[in-house]
Amino acid sequence: MQQVFYNSTRGMEEKVTASYAITQGLAKDGGLFVPDHIPALEQSMEALGDMTYQEVAYEVLKRFFTDFTEEELKRCIQGAYDGKFDHKEIAPLVKVGDLHYLELFHGATIAFKDMALSILPYLMMTAAKKQAIEDEIVILAATSGDTGKAALAGFADVEGTRIVVFYPKDGVSPIQKQQMVTQQGENTYVVGIEGNFDDAQNGVKRIFADEAFAARMKANHKQFSSANSINIGRLVPQVAYYVYAYSRLVKAGEVRSGEAVNFAVPTGNFGNILAAYYAKQMGVPVGKLVCASNDNKVLYDFLRTGVYDRRREFMLTISPSMDILISSNLERLLYEIAGQDPGETKRLMEDLQSQGYYEITPAMKGKLQDFFGAFADEAQTKAAIAQVFEGEGYLLDPHTAVAYHACRRYQEETGDRRTMVVVSTASPYKFTASTMEAIGQEYAGQDDFELVECMNERSGVPVPKAVTEVLESPVRHKDTCKKEEMPQVVAAFLGLGEVQ
Repeated sequence: MQQVFYNSTRGMEEKVTASYAITQGLAKDGGLFVPDHIPALEQSMEALGDMTYQEVAYEVLKRFFTDFTEEELKRCIQGAYDGKFDHKEIAPLVKVGDLHYLELFHGATIAFKDMALSILPYLMMTAAKKQAIEDEIVILAATSGDTGKAALAGFADVEGTRIVVFYPKDGVSPIQKQQMVTQQGENTYVVGIEGNFDDAQNGVKRIFADEAFAARMKANHKQFSSANSINIGRLVPQVAYYVYAYSRLVKAGEVRSGEAVNFAVPTGNFGNILAAYYAKQMGVPVGKLVCASNDNKVLYDFLRTGVYDRRREFMLTISPSMDILISSNLERLLYEIAGQDPGETKRLMEDLQSQGYYEITPAMKGKLQDFFGAFADEAQTKAAIAQVFEGEGYLLDPHTAVAYHACRRYQEETGDRRTMVVVSTASPYKFTASTMEAIGQEYAGQDDFELVECMNERSGVPVPKAVTEVLESPVRHKDTCKKEEMPQVVAAFLGLGEVQ
């Protein structure tokens, strides 16, 4: 099996191992690590269809993380995908009407981020040993709602680590916030910022890029890494569930092996849909990738015009995990469609930083044919929830509803009726008020927590353990800060003293 190495999208670091890329998180030049080639799947879809989720994950991960041993990878996989998930299939594929829903919310925090963040701590600590790292690893993350809790749950009380999570204090759902601020673990720290997700993400990136801060960390035997999908150790495990989904369709006789399938993916930071693109590069017969956006439709506009422009009003919506104007993972796709040219990728990202926008070349735009952009506004999102619940008795959360609307828009515009998988990224219990109001005006204005029992009675969907736990847990994290105070907050938590 050919070894896979990793390069920075901006060119400074080349041919590094997976374990190095995972422990670093972000390259030294601010770029993202990308594989030097996408390895091909070796097993047939029929063979994969007879495997468990854990076995499929191993088939994917062993091809990307080639400096890990079989024993190391299998230990990471078994530790991640266990009883924390409330469904034996881990990521079940459910047929509802003419669509298939890939349910990625059966983990400990009832959102798709569990699929990768359950395994990242195991990969990270294994990689640290391989790299002979003795410093404490400090996970620094920004969240638009789901990454934060999933990362906190994964790294809580993991020896040799600390984790700091910043979230927009007025930009997540009440249940998302409660999940984070009640997090146990002596090594955890959660801070709400006065700003939006992009402010939090930019603040984290600035801390990563601060050489003086890094030197102080080193002097105190600490180093940063990331739990956001900028970390390749977070992105690659997401590829596995697309391989798994296709193999289940083959096993169920829904498609013939080799027959193309479309995926509709709700995305803000572009990581989830990029994982599907990587799955296609590995050999999964993917037809079209429907990139579903909410009112913050920067990706929709980019796919239609070739211009990425963040100079617009930031919209707070009922699908807050997609309230993002700077889609970090898009940089990996830019690198690919630029012919793996780090100079061009760096230039585009510098334009975004300095001017607030960039425009790709016609040749690059021509390489976006795998993708179809669509978006749903608030009214369309609510209508999608009501339509599927009334018609099929299946309850969507607002993010999955955005993907549902986008998939129908794609089908109407193109007439393409190939098998469609809608990627379902969260339990409706994570967004009870928005979801319940969509199916009945009598629920309008009620508190998220008050509506938990109403949702259970109306839908018949059991209340997840993740929700009952936060309802009973005390708040541990109460700190907030301004976005410019983020470095001081991190330094104080780590005992580094004053920062300039």
